[in-house]
Amino acid sequence: MSENTSRQERFDQGKDVLDRIDGEAGAKVIEALSDIAPELGHQIVAWGFGEIYARPGLEPRDRQLVTLGMLTALGGCEPQLDVHINAALNVGLTPQQIIEAFLHSSVYCGFPRAINAVFTAKKVFTDRGLLPLV
Repeated sequence: MSENTSRQERFDQGKDVLDRIDGEAGAKVIEALSDIAPELGHQIVAWGFGEIYARPGLEPRDRQLVTLGMLTALGGCEPQLDVHINAALNVGLTPQQIIEAFLHSSVYCGFPRAINAVFTAKKVFTDRGLLPLV
């Protein structure tokens, strides 16, 4: 996007990306912020998705792998993990690949955080009718 792109154009592009990746879940997060922190919602959409997520260089599935690893490492991000596990499935990652990413993350951020991520994935997979995996 150019420097001359308007605030609304950045938001519109970001909203398009957000809707394609996160579907309804992303829109619900932004809506939930509208009565308390609408500017935060705007920045998530316009900057996070319109500027960063829309960049060339990484495919959406690769961006979701990075996001899952980062949220796992941060810990305490289970609501955001829920959204991004759904997004990861939406962009073509399999449940097995998502679990493998959490297993890999355990080496770098510890078992407790990886376990929390896996239990969040279990909820998402259950909600989407994807269990049992084994």
